[in-house]
Order: sequence, then structure tokens, then C-alpha cells
Amino acid sequence: MPENEEPYRKHGDPRKYDPSFKGPIHNRGCTDIICCILFIIAVLGYIAVGILAWSQGDPRKVIYPTDSRGQFCGQAGTPLENKRLLFYFNIMKCASPMVLLSFQCPTTQMCVEKCPDRFMTLAKAYYKDFEYYKNFCKEGVTNTMSIPEILSARLCPAMLTPSKPFTRRCFPALGSIGGVITVGNSTTFDDGRGNVRNAKDLVDGVTNATVVMEARQVVMKIFEDYTQSWYWILIGLVIAMVLSLLFIILMRFLGGIMVWIIIVAVIVVIGYGIFHCYMEYAHLKGEPGANVTLKELGFQTDFTVYLHVRQTWLAFMIILAIVEVIIILLLIFLRKRILIAIALIKEASRAIAHVMSSLFYPLFTFILLAIVIAYWAVTAVFLSTSNEPIYKVVNESVCEHSGLTCDPANYSTSDMKKQCPDSGCLFAFYGGETVYHKYLIGLQFYNVFLFFWCANFVTALGQMTLAGAFASYYWAFNKPDDVPTLPVFASLGRSLRYHTGTLAFGSLILSIIQIIRVLLEYLDHKLKGAQNKFAKFLLCCLKCCFWCLEKFVKFLNRNAYIMVAIYGKNFCTSARDAFFLLMRNVIRVAVVDKVTDFLLFLGKLLIVGLVGVFAFFFFSGRVKAFENTAPHLHYYWVPILTLVIGSYLIAHGFFSVYAMCVDTLFLCFCEDLERNDGSAERPYYMSSTLHEILWKVKAEDPSVSPAQRVQVEDSPMKKTQEKDNA
Repeated sequence: MPENEEPYRKHGDPRKYDPSFKGPIHNRGCTDIICCILFIIAVLGYIAVGILAWSQGDPRKVIYPTDSRGQFCGQAGTPLENKRLLFYFNIMKCASPMVLLSFQCPTTQMCVEKCPDRFMTLAKAYYKDFEYYKNFCKEGVTNTMSIPEILSARLCPAMLTPSKPFTRRCFPALGSIGGVITVGNSTTFDDGRGNVRNAKDLVDGVTNATVVMEARQVVMKIFEDYTQSWYWILIGLVIAMVLSLLFIILMRFLGGIMVWIIIVAVIVVIGYGIFHCYMEYAHLKGEPGANVTLKELGFQTDFTVYLHVRQTWLAFMIILAIVEVIIILLLIFLRKRILIAIALIKEASRAIAHVMSSLFYPLFTFILLAIVIAYWAVTAVFLSTSNEPIYKVVNESVCEHSGLTCDPANYSTSDMKKQCPDSGCLFAFYGGETVYHKYLIGLQFYNVFLFFWCANFVTALGQMTLAGAFASYYWAFNKPDDVPTLPVFASLGRSLRYHTGTLAFGSLILSIIQIIRVLLEYLDHKLKGAQNKFAKFLLCCLKCCFWCLEKFVKFLNRNAYIMVAIYGKNFCTSARDAFFLLMRNVIRVAVVDKVTDFLLFLGKLLIVGLVGVFAFFFFSGRVKAFENTAPHLHYYWVPILTLVIGSYLIAHGFFSVYAMCVDTLFLCFCEDLERNDGSAERPYYMSSTLHEILWKVKAEDPSVSPAQRVQVEDSPMKKTQEKDNA
């Protein structure tokens, strides 16, 4: 037809009729071999980096507190196994700004079994209770040594203050009487050197020491929350898995009804969220401190503090209201398209029913992704802890060697000690000067890049495998008799045997874009305090452009993998063919494919909402029936957030099978229209349901000529359909 020749030339030529084509081509060759070799070399290098990191790293540096000798407090199998707590000889030294620079207090630190529970000085304890005092002294202290000799050798602290363990460290147990800071029920204390000090002098030391450990403290609390709630989290994830599977099974038999149930349920769940936020907002009215703004509150490590602020619930309510309005408006404007999308979902349900093993393939993808994530996380921890202990000279008076590297083994006899008698050689941080340590940042970057590449490769493998299986179903003329046995395993074998290079090529492009986005986010974080508005504007534009580019590449890769699964061509050729095919059917892409994705997204949103609401009421203790059952946690949002993210990933895994099935059927559907005309010589492979979708979309497609509409209306399949309906 002349009126359509120009658009076809612009977006490539349509597929020609081929009587020998029966679905995914089995006689195919390897594609993108160079990228396959490059990927294998990169993975082997990744394994080598992991082995090197595991041989050099020591994750105990993250878990255990470290004393002045770099030894780990509480480490099993060592003399310090029972000494789990870290004790500071002089906590007031932690008030120095040096703490925030070197992350180490300039005072002797040692591992102890218990924190001191009484106030005493060395001078008083020397004659009365020296045996107790020696629990907080270094080895080698004897009763024959004099007090000045002990203090000059830094063998014992000058005083002990009542302390309590906090993040496995002993901090002074400060009290308050009439608003005045006290220690040991006294507002003053003897520092052991004949000086009377005010109790509030200890506050700065405790504060700075706490700032240094604040991040670790939050991490440890979160870890403790996981140890207390892990089995409840697993139960919640199982519930999410059962809900996802139940939804998919019901969609197989009640496709249209389930879609409308999902739509109504999402609106109801979000509406309840708006109502709950309003009730919390109204409940906090008049409460002391509830009217503080989030800006005034600043960053708090205890996130439950934000839940006692009215502005937090107001923000939640506004966000949910905006989401609710957007969803309702989309449903109003897409009400006709939803009927078409429901028909496509029903067809996808039939395909999945004949390829049931596809429902369990996301578990295989999940296992592979878990291995990739675990390998990346373990390697990152070992790389970050593979430094060697560095010791620095720390002194109280002026010393020219202050801050220099030293060796604690022979420091007492070194020239530094002779020139600075009151100095000490203390553990400062972990570092190193070897070639390995110099390139440690590069190895960390390599670890991150290979993580993105491998994760995208696993995702791409799943997409191509499912595409090949569903394409085998579509191009089977007599369904399900002509559907090959074990289509998922056959497609997986073809993908790994012939198209590893293609998968690596597509995932490499996507990984490079994602790494650039990470670098842009890092630059944005570094330039937050910058005053150059042009630089901020340029960075914002770059972030937006690369976000759009990532979305486009993901869309193009997905359709390219479908074409590779069918025809077995290389990545570039398949991406071009898929793009041109979609451009020749751009109206159908807009009204069918994307609306279906929106409905499936609502299904995922419903499952996440149901699990999230249940988790909130369970872990927050809002329901009295669960008060004795729910674990007591530092942050109850930790398991809630974990369940929300985990349930979304599980729902996404199951619904991604539907999404991949819809995309594959849609591309095959478009090719079927180009290859065949519905006549007895060139019959359509599509079902009568999909053909009905064709009529509805064709009627709204302005690019279709009246002659084509007549051809569709007079097709043999329509006549058969009308006869069946009659």
C-alpha cells in the first residue's frame, strides 16, 4: 500500500512471510564473542580480587573494639576473649579535636571484663584496694612499684570513675543533682594528680568519644534488631511470596476480576494510609515538642524521634494524597485502555499456564543475585579491613615527634621516647604503605563495577530465558500440542551456550551508565556546600539525562533480548530490529504494553502495602494482641523497611514473569501481523483474544488506512470469532 511504504522505509522493512519459521531458531551460532571473552576475563579478575582481599582483610576490625595495641576485645580464642569491653585511661583526653581527626583518643585504651563501678584514685587505692585497681592496669604492675613510677610508665590510670558499658565501651556514669552534672554523687573529683576537677569536664570527653562511634553504634543496634527479628522477617517474606503466588494463580482464572480488585484495593490501602497519617497528625496536636520542624530537628540516629513530630505525618499525608490523585486520574484517562490490557493479561495467563516452570525461574534469578550481592558485600568488607594497624606518637606536652609513625614493640627504648618522656606509642588507625594498599581504592572501584555488571548480567539472563520460553509458546500453531517440552530449560541452555557475549554486552552498557550515575551522585554530595549555581545546574542536568538514558537502555535491552531469543542474532542487530519493530507499532506500544505494565505495578504496590501495613502494626506494638509476641527492638522501622523492600523484590520477581510474558507476546504479536494476514495460506499464530485486541487498537490507530481496516474486519479469524460468539 503506497501510503504506508514511506513509514516502513523510515523504520525498517516489515518481516516477510516465511513458511519455514516455527518459532525460536534452534540452528544458531555464538554472538558477540569478543565481549564474552572480556566478561570471562573480568569475572576471573574479580575472583582474584576476592581471594586477595580475603587473604589480607580482617572483618574483626569492624566487629570488635580495638585497644592501644591493635588487639581485639572479646575475640574468641585469644587471651582477651573474656575482656569484651574497652576502657579509657583518661576519658577527658577524648575531648581533644584530635579525636575527630584520627578517630582515636590520645589516651591508653585496654580491654577489661567489667567497667569500674566505684570512684577512686591510684593514690588512695594503692594502700587499700590495689588488687581491684590492677584490673584496669597493664600487665607488669606490681605492689613493689611506686606511684610515680606507675604513672610515668603509663601502666595504670590516675583515677577510676564509675562507668557503664555503651557500644562495648566504658563511659562515665554521669548523674545530675539539681541540674548540675555529678560523678559518684559529687560535683567535683580528684584527677589522681592532685587537681580537683569539675564533673562537667567529663562531658566533653564522653561527647567526642560518642561522636566517633556514633555510626558504628547505629549499625550495631540495627544488627541487634536483625538478630531479634530475623525469623519474623522471614515469616513476612514468606507471606509476601504466598500473596504474590496467589495473585498470579487467581489472575490465571479470574484475570479481569483480579485486575479490578487490585485497582480498588490499591486505592483503598492508600486511602487508609492518608487517614492514618491524618489521625496521627491530629493526635500529636498540643503534644510538647510535636510542633518542631524537621529542619530544626536535624538528623537523628533514633528515627523514631521523627514519628513524634507533626510535620513528619503531614509530609507522609501529602505524599500519599498526591500518589492517590495521580493513580485515580490515570485510571480515569486509561479506562478504555485497561479493558484492552486485561485481555492481554488473560492471554499472558494462558501462556504461563502452559509454561508453569516460568513461575519458579525468579527463584533461580534471586539465588544468583543473592550470590552476587553476598560476594560483593564480603569482598567490600575484606577490602576495607585489609589495612595494617598504624601506631602514632601521642603526647601531653609539646613534642616534635607528635603524630609520627612508631613501633610499639621497641618504643620504650627509642630516641623518640627519650626526647619526649611523657609520650606514648598508641594505635591510631588502619592503613598501609605497600603496593596493595596504594591501589586499594582502585580495587574497591573494580569491586563495585563488577557488582553492577554481574547483577545486570543475571537479570538479562532471566529476561532472555523467559523470552525464549514464551516465544516458543506463541509460535506454536496448535497450542499446547506444539509447545516444546521444558521450554524454560531449553531457552536457558540456548542463552548460556550461544549468547553469553550478547548478555555481557548489553549488561556492560547498562553498568557503565549506572556507574556514571553513581559518580554524579558522589559529586553532587561533595558539591552540596558549593556556591557555584552554574555547576549545580549542570550537575542536575547531567543526572537527569543519565537517568533518562538508563531507563531507555533498560527498555531497549529488554526488547533486544527478546529478539535474540527468537532469531539468535547479535546484540546490535537485535536492538535495531526491536527498536524499528516498536516504532512501526508505536501506537500499540503506548495503549497496550505500557498500560499493562501500569496494572502490574499496581499489583506489586498492593502486595507491598498489605505486608507493610501488617508489619507496621506488628512491630510498632500498636495492636495489643501483638505486644507480647513482637520482639523489643531499638528501631522498629528496621524490620518494617526490610519487609517492604523484600516484599517488593519478591512481588517484582513474580510479576516480572507476567511483564516479560506480555512484552514477548506483544513483540511476537506485532511480527505476526507483519508476517501473516489471517488467510488460510498465511494464518495468524495469535489466539482469537489477541486478534480482538488488534481490532480495538487498529480502530484507534490513525496511521492505518481504511483499506487495512477493511482487511482486518474481513479476516477469517474475525469471522470465526463472530461465529463462536453467535
